[in-house]
Amino acid sequence: MSSDVYQRIQRNPKFEELVRRRSSFAWLLSIVVLGLFYGFILLVAFNPALMAERLGGEASVITFGPVAILSLFALFWALTAVYVRRANGEFDDLTRELIEESTRGGSK
Repeated sequence: MSSDVYQRIQRNPKFEELVRRRSSFAWLLSIVVLGLFYGFILLVAFNPALMAERLGGEASVITFGPVAILSLFALFWALTAVYVRRANGEFDDLTRELIEESTRGGSK
């Protein structure tokens, strides 16, 4: 891409909108993931007995700890899927519009 096209992209208001939307969404997901992860770590540190609680009564061999961490991993995968879906939809559409406008010779 030529530097002229690159400069037109940077001056286009849609570029600022794309950067703002993508950054705010990425920060939101980062805060959610870090909050859940560190919340789990704090739970392990300050309430280890909860991690050893048997699910389904005394006869059960499944405890809360492994279920909680596996649930977190499943949630992290789901959040990744949410980001990929939004990136492949909304963000890619904005990028495509931005490039088309900029390569035609000017921003609208």
